[in-house]
Amino acid sequence: MVLLQSVMNALHSNPYSRWHPMSHNEGPRAASAAPLSSGLLGFLAFLAGATVANLYYSQPLLAQIAKSFHVAPGHASLVTVATQIGYAAGLMLIVPLGDGQERKRLIVTTTGLIAGALVLVALSPDLPILLAACLFMGLVTTVPQLLVPYTANLADPTRRGRAVGLVMSGLLVGIIVSRALSGFGAFLGWRAIYAIAAGAMALCAAAAARLLPRQRPSQSATHRDLLRSLVILWRQEPLLRLHAFLGAMGFAAFNTFWTPLVFHYGRLFPGDASRMVGITGFIGVSGALAAPLSGRLSERIGARGINGVFLGLVVLAFLILWKAGDSLLGIGIGAALLDAGVQGSHVSNQTRIYTLGGTIRNRLTALYMTTYFAGGALGSFVGTWAWQEARWPAVCASGAAFALAAQARLFAGRRQ
Repeated sequence: MVLLQSVMNALHSNPYSRWHPMSHNEGPRAASAAPLSSGLLGFLAFLAGATVANLYYSQPLLAQIAKSFHVAPGHASLVTVATQIGYAAGLMLIVPLGDGQERKRLIVTTTGLIAGALVLVALSPDLPILLAACLFMGLVTTVPQLLVPYTANLADPTRRGRAVGLVMSGLLVGIIVSRALSGFGAFLGWRAIYAIAAGAMALCAAAAARLLPRQRPSQSATHRDLLRSLVILWRQEPLLRLHAFLGAMGFAAFNTFWTPLVFHYGRLFPGDASRMVGITGFIGVSGALAAPLSGRLSERIGARGINGVFLGLVVLAFLILWKAGDSLLGIGIGAALLDAGVQGSHVSNQTRIYTLGGTIRNRLTALYMTTYFAGGALGSFVGTWAWQEARWPAVCASGAAFALAAQARLFAGRRQ
């Protein structure tokens, strides 16, 4: 609790007087201090990918971590679960601050804190301390979700879906390439991977301090008021609840596949599992193309219809993974379809909820992404459990079940 309080003090300094919790208007464009150039948009996409990558370096390294601490694979997988739980907590506690204070400072500060957290991970002497360090690292790795509303506020309203889609493409590339980098770099040792990542985050914090324009919120608020308003916002917006559920089920399906994949490859390719995860990660980068495509189609056709199509891709991916899951080609095709489906649905969800108002986008992101990563933690747990109980067929069945649950809720929402 002392550590959490120190983090919050570093992020939140100036108290504010009054705030209206449910102002849904777009807010003045003056709050966006600079136009969104193509160069700045490219840097935002890169920064989103570079920071989110820290959450996923562990997945190809789980077998190595288990061997390092002499624990079972199921215990090592708690590293992924702890990271995602910490991330979900950070989304709820830190991301809402963007609606009440200057956003550039928030982004730069959290990026610097990520670098420090990664040092703690690299130096962890045993599994319990590693889990605590990963929990803290997840807590402060909120930069990607601070960048999405930051980008949405900078972008012209007619091109907001495309801008958000491009940043989300960078985020997805970061997720997938992180697995590839840690998979191919596994020979360095898992501690070295995190030490290198810490240095990269320090450089990113310096670059963000230099390149990002300042962006003040249109209203002032205390941290307590912002957190209190989350309950009101969740109760009043059924559209937010719907798309948060869809996102959670999609990300649960995503992690149901990716978390136990290194163990599946350990059976197929003994001694080469981490590198095989890396290869699959590079193949899956093609799924990043779905993000800008989903943003454009959501603007033209409608977010909900596109969402159903992308969730269908997730179901198809697991059918392929079930039928051809003993070959690298089959897994690569399934991974690309899975990444495309989950990412397309994710962008569609965010495009939809951002129509609720410009002054509350950080809180919308906080509620949506907290639910999203809670679903991811559930998927990691279910995927590991399914692998231990019934191996690959159970993993594929569990992932498909999450996607089908999302589709059922989407169609029920349409009928209502």
